[in-house]
Amino acid sequence: MDPARIQTLIETGLPGAQAEVSGDDGVHFEATVVASQFAGKLPLARHRLVYATLGELMGGAIHALALKTLTPEEAAARRG
Repeated sequence: MDPARIQTLIETGLPGAQAEVSGDDGVHFEATVVASQFAGKLPLARHRLVYATLGELMGGAIHALALKTLTPEEAAARRG
């Protein structure tokens, strides 16, 4: 598994989302996902949305995925 494929799956599964994915060992990854679908949702619900885009890959080809999930407004505020 590679970061680019994970990014594509997330962005396809969450239309309009922007994902940045990294990971060097092929099984442990980190992702920052910015999506309007996260508005009004708690972190656990946001993570479930992302996991749903990856389906059976989670726990299999993707052993671990550390997530940062932000709305576009939250991402803009972080950029200052």
